[in-house]
Amino acid sequence: MECCWQLWLALCIAPPTWAGDRLLSVCMKTKHHKREPGPEDQLYEECAPWKDSACCTANTSWEAHLDAALLYDFSLVHCGLMMPGCQRHFTQAICFHQCSPNLGPWIQQGAPGGQGERILDAPLCREDCEQWWADCRTSYTCKSNWHGGWDWSRGRSRCPARAPCRPFPHYFPTPADLCEKVWSNSFKASPEHRNSGQCLQKWFEPSQGNPNVPVVRLFASPAASWDLPYTLMAFSLFLLLLS
Repeated sequence: MECCWQLWLALCIAPPTWAGDRLLSVCMKTKHHKREPGPEDQLYEECAPWKDSACCTANTSWEAHLDAALLYDFSLVHCGLMMPGCQRHFTQAICFHQCSPNLGPWIQQGAPGGQGERILDAPLCREDCEQWWADCRTSYTCKSNWHGGWDWSRGRSRCPARAPCRPFPHYFPTPADLCEKVWSNSFKASPEHRNSGQCLQKWFEPSQGNPNVPVVRLFASPAASWDLPYTLMAFSLFLLLLS
């Protein structure tokens, strides 16, 4: 009996693991993500901010910059050439999605038959959504949700029948519409500003450090989560029955 009580005491004083810590630096489980973040010195252009700790490889970062991305066989030029400023925002968003290790609190299991895990409602800063929308006002698209509903008959995403190409504001009347609808609520338009510590930036100047680190710390649960709560409860009941 004495050894049982000693085991129970050892379990009680075991240090807790913080559930949030597991979310601070993690990669999604998808075809194109690394298993865990690490340095990547050769990341291409818009993906370069994540070179110190990246979930993408150099090859993935290069593919993210193509008009017809090899990553998901998706074409940004489904309604003709996209304006350079607009395309840059999409490239940054793809790099953010593929390379950032700071999306843990928003990672969800994807739909069956999809690409594995996905992010949901990651809060993009107000300026990110507003500038993205402003720079895409004169570019064209034919859909408001780019996650599905495309014509794949020729191996690349093409506009479905009876889906006319229109300027972005036709399908995305507001900056929030663009941020939230374009990839099925992967992003959420936050009212918070950059450097507030309460929203994510999809791109940042590498020399100024990663502003998303304190944000993910904020959104990761701050409460301690014991690894063995049910074990302790069951063992305590067992001891009561023995006494």
